[in-house]
Amino acid sequence: QVQLVESGGGYVQAGGSLRLSCAGTGSMFSLYGVGWFRQAPGKEREFVAAITPNGGSTAIEDSVKGRFTISRDNAKNTVYLGMNSLKPEDTAVYSCACRKWSTSRFYFDYEVRGQGTQVTVSL
Repeated sequence: QVQLVESGGGYVQAGGSLRLSCAGTGSMFSLYGVGWFRQAPGKEREFVAAITPNGGSTAIEDSVKGRFTISRDNAKNTVYLGMNSLKPEDTAVYSCACRKWSTSRFYFDYEVRGQGTQVTVSL
């Protein structure tokens, strides 16, 4: 069973950048599609981005399109979420999740979910 660990969160000023990492354990990670989700205090969890197992296809939520990118390095068992031009409304706990063979915009479609990493964007 793959397990996921997120890292790279922190505090940043508006307009700044962060890169989050989602590291998967196990040799089968390259068979898993990975999604990133975020949840701000008092709000529902929302889809951010997803990438297919071979990295050939990605999906980015409209609210972050043009600012966020998703990529993966299967040799390192890691998926990245690059975040530029950050805004205070991007403040949330960001979590990654994975499922075999494909991706989904729905959090509970994923078989394995990480604990999350906090991103705080200040004015």
